[in-house]
Amino acid sequence: MNRRLAQGFQGDMVPSRHAPVEAVVALGANLGDRAETLAAAIDELRRLPLVDDVRASEPVESVAVTLEGPDAAAPAYLNAVAILTTRLGPSVLLGYLHAIEERHGRERRVRWGDRTLDLDLITYADLTSEAPALLLPHPRAAERDFVLAPWLSLDPDASLPGVGRADAALAWLEDAG
Repeated sequence: MNRRLAQGFQGDMVPSRHAPVEAVVALGANLGDRAETLAAAIDELRRLPLVDDVRASEPVESVAVTLEGPDAAAPAYLNAVAILTTRLGPSVLLGYLHAIEERHGRERRVRWGDRTLDLDLITYADLTSEAPALLLPHPRAAERDFVLAPWLSLDPDASLPGVGRADAALAWLEDAG
């Protein structure tokens, strides 16, 4: 069931108030003890209310991506993906993700700057939203091999609403690479 949120975003809209959905969260860190931070963030995801299950990928390292493009001189990122089974609404889940980032010292001063922790909501079931407060699916997910590869390790049939299969997007990136 594809649900599209129009301009009048209703952040707590869910396919069913009681039916759990899968949400995909990308995790990344390039400052501090990256592995410890990702592990702690995954543990915090597991303790969220109305989250029934969390499956996390093995971390992968990637070059930092800035507004100007890849920056090999910046500290490298450690990235992972988690698939959550949740009954939280998408905006509530996003609020929890931001709170976890803040607890790990995330500061939003420079767009695409170095960070202690970055948690991005990639998909929430097959929901799409163009609301500025919650873009779904994540607008750059199909352009990020460090999101697609870990996600595919957990779900070989992964798909981005409005884009298509994640394995096809990854193959395109690798071919273009």
